[in-house]
Amino acid sequence: MDNNVSEISFALAKVTTEQFAVIENRFAEDGEFRLNVHFRFAVDHQSKMIGVFANFTFECNSNPFIIIESGCHFNIKPDSWNELINTDKNELTVPKGMMQHLGVITVGTARGILHAKTEGTPFNQYLLPTVNVAEIITQDQVFQL
Repeated sequence: MDNNVSEISFALAKVTTEQFAVIENRFAEDGEFRLNVHFRFAVDHQSKMIGVFANFTFECNSNPFIIIESGCHFNIKPDSWNELINTDKNELTVPKGMMQHLGVITVGTARGILHAKTEGTPFNQYLLPTVNVAEIITQDQVFQL
């Protein structure tokens, strides 16, 4: 299958907050700040779902002070799902362009969760910056079924 995202029919089925923590005593106004970004993926063959999980860790002096992981669970239309399956290898291969698209949706979801959970606190000033998902998700994702 080519990398044409528009040919894969999907719908956002569920949003989850996998992790959320603010560790106030690890924060220092004059500290050195860093943001770590990680993605992980999962599939549910029976439900024809792909899960994309974006984890962000805000660090101050190498100590995490905000941890957030959001999950977006996408239903894939059966016809599209079947196009992604290699029955000989019992694998599902999702083109990188599709995974990048789902990753962008998941990052935006995490941004909203972070805002909602920190609203009215001093930690609301820490926003998720724009993330070039194409630099992080650089290849097709292959899942063993």
